Amino acid sequence: MTTERMRVVRSWEWARPERPARREVLAAVPEREEAKPPLLFVPGFGHGAWAFAEHWLGHAAGRGFPAYALSLRGHGGSEPAPEATLRSYTHDVTQVAASLPRQAVLVGHGAGARVVAHALARYPARAAVLVAPVLGGWATFGTALRRNPAGTVPAVFGAGLRLNRRQLFSRELPDADARRHLARLGRAGRRAQWQLLTGRGPEPAVGRPPVLVLGSPDDRVVPASALVRAAQRYASAPLLFPGMGHDLMLDARWREPIDAILDWLDKDPESTAG
Repeated sequence: MTTERMRVVRSWEWARPERPARREVLAAVPEREEAKPPLLFVPGFGHGAWAFAEHWLGHAAGRGFPAYALSLRGHGGSEPAPEATLRSYTHDVTQVAASLPRQAVLVGHGAGARVVAHALARYPARAAVLVAPVLGGWATFGTALRRNPAGTVPAVFGAGLRLNRRQLFSRELPDADARRHLARLGRAGRRAQWQLLTGRGPEPAVGRPPVLVLGSPDDRVVPASALVRAAQRYASAPLLFPGMGHDLMLDARWREPIDAILDWLDKDPESTAG
């Protein structure tokens, strides 16, 4: 196995392997090969690969990046998995990343950023991007409780976390589009939801890949202070997009953050070397 395809596996993971699951992976590839690294987009809880297929996959491919979006088990078109854990989701990401033709850039949104952070300890990514990252802990719960009590309290007792239009999108997004996206939201496994609050933090990343953190100071799911803390974890500062909601990839000004991500990858020699 080459270095690019290597995955890091602990002995206890060999002893207790994750159950295989059928996973949905959507893709958009450039018309002409440009030797740019593939991007693997990982959606947050309740979202599927469709959230990136709406705009970002095709836009990335149009700029020469092979782009793939994964639906974690229990989400989108992947196999149902009501008892999935964060470890299950991490397994999904590392398995799909290892199957790509070249060393990938992992892009996680929301709680998918927490999954990507765990995957970075197992898969030597070329780079990573954390979009509006929900990295977990009780501070995450406190913010959700203050801003969306009706949708948050049931999740503590095993129901799905319900997010609303005001949390996910800006006022610029047409109501018809917002309703269409909200209707597609699903739910994460109840164990994974609980682990997002109580589970241990991610281990150090393999190979210390460059990590970009971005979000909106007007996000009603992730406060600006959480974006700063997430970026500090990777010795950087967050890239901010005022006026946008939590779902930057679906909001009215979706081009701004994806172009910033692709510009960063184009300029970073560690993430674009062949």
